[in-house]
Amino acid sequence: MANEEVMARIDSDRERYVEELMELLRIPSISTLTEHRPDMQRAAEWLRDRLLAAGVSSAEIHKTPGCPLVYAEHLEAGPDRPTVLVYGHYDVQPVDPLHLWETPPFEPDVRDGRLYARGAVDDKGQMYMHVKAVEAILLARGELPVNVKFLLEGEEELGSEHLDAFIEAHTDLLSCDVAVISDTGMFAEGLPSITYGLRGLTYIQVDVYGPSSDLHSGSYGGSVMNPAEAAARIVAGLKDANGRILVPGFYDRVLELTEQEREEFRALPFDEAEYVRDLGVSATYGETGFTTLERTWARPTLEINGVWGGFTGEGSKTVLPAEAHVKISCRLAPDQDPDEIRDLLTNYIHEIAPPGVRVEIVPMHGGKPAIVPLDHPAMSAASRAMERGFGKRPVFIREGGSIPVVATFAKALGAPTILMGVGLPGENAHAPNEWLLLDNFHNGIRSAAALLDELAALAPAAVG
Repeated sequence: MANEEVMARIDSDRERYVEELMELLRIPSISTLTEHRPDMQRAAEWLRDRLLAAGVSSAEIHKTPGCPLVYAEHLEAGPDRPTVLVYGHYDVQPVDPLHLWETPPFEPDVRDGRLYARGAVDDKGQMYMHVKAVEAILLARGELPVNVKFLLEGEEELGSEHLDAFIEAHTDLLSCDVAVISDTGMFAEGLPSITYGLRGLTYIQVDVYGPSSDLHSGSYGGSVMNPAEAAARIVAGLKDANGRILVPGFYDRVLELTEQEREEFRALPFDEAEYVRDLGVSATYGETGFTTLERTWARPTLEINGVWGGFTGEGSKTVLPAEAHVKISCRLAPDQDPDEIRDLLTNYIHEIAPPGVRVEIVPMHGGKPAIVPLDHPAMSAASRAMERGFGKRPVFIREGGSIPVVATFAKALGAPTILMGVGLPGENAHAPNEWLLLDNFHNGIRSAAALLDELAALAPAAVG
């Protein structure tokens, strides 16, 4: 475990860590908006400089066709010690709608133990925990117990468009025994959590085309297939009344939950009534035979993300639209392949599309699901580290979202990934008034420092 001197230093520097994080949060590094490209460069330079100030041996910026990557390393522990790769991202979501922010999104503000700013929890605050953990150990001891590398990207909110290519072109540079990411959450406040499973993603757009132009519904209604109706029929044909997806072969590769996992999910303090109340809905809904946590963490889904076509303005306009469009996303369970699911979904949509329209499928982004065995030595090390940092043994959970780089690390580097995030439900990661609980930020630094010591006790072969 990390010694008391390291923990004491982390505790004593707590306020300084927050002040430094606020500097980073003031940089509006919005990767989705091209006018912020200078801010992306500025954020990358800030991180490079802070990594060097923390004491790592080297830190540099790598250009990509998009936003820059920051790579740093400190490999003084030697080849007989494990190598840990820390991944994070410094880009943030747009801030719209701006009028809903209580304080400006890039003017960090501390209220009631919470730090409010865009990027506070996703992912600048969680990423920076690891930089400060390394700094604290180096200041206390002069050396790290393991070899450490950092890979900090600026395009995560864009779908990490250039990340996989960089990793595959730099496998020697990034070689490691285990990767660590803090871009996930805790199940509840006061309940530290380690995520061991993530869903993947397949996203498509369905374009339905009919007549060459909009038609008068009185003159042509009943004589041609309406593209909006065709789109509605397609959507209605994708699931049955029990929420089960009707695409042939969709479930063939799904890794089923074990009975032990289902028991552990049921043991978590999940209040279904409170969940419904907080969401403002009348009831939960989903695939029959599974609980809400099982459906959101470990079962595949098919969701309609957008539908448009025809007249949507004020008043009435009696037309048959020339075209209609649907955006569809599928969250994927472990062992499902996003390309295979895309092809199955595409073929099925063409099969059920009514005659009289032309359907085109536009593939969009996707990512593979990931799962790390609960009995992996690195997971046990992470559990001990979080118990050291938070004073309470963590629970193991899954998350319904996707972090595609986890699968990339497994494939390209042969490395498992530890997901030890400190975000909380309701922290508005992609919404106005995003915040980070400062106690979690502090305990996260303690946990990150303890993790390096816990991993040092394992031989490299046992970690990877």
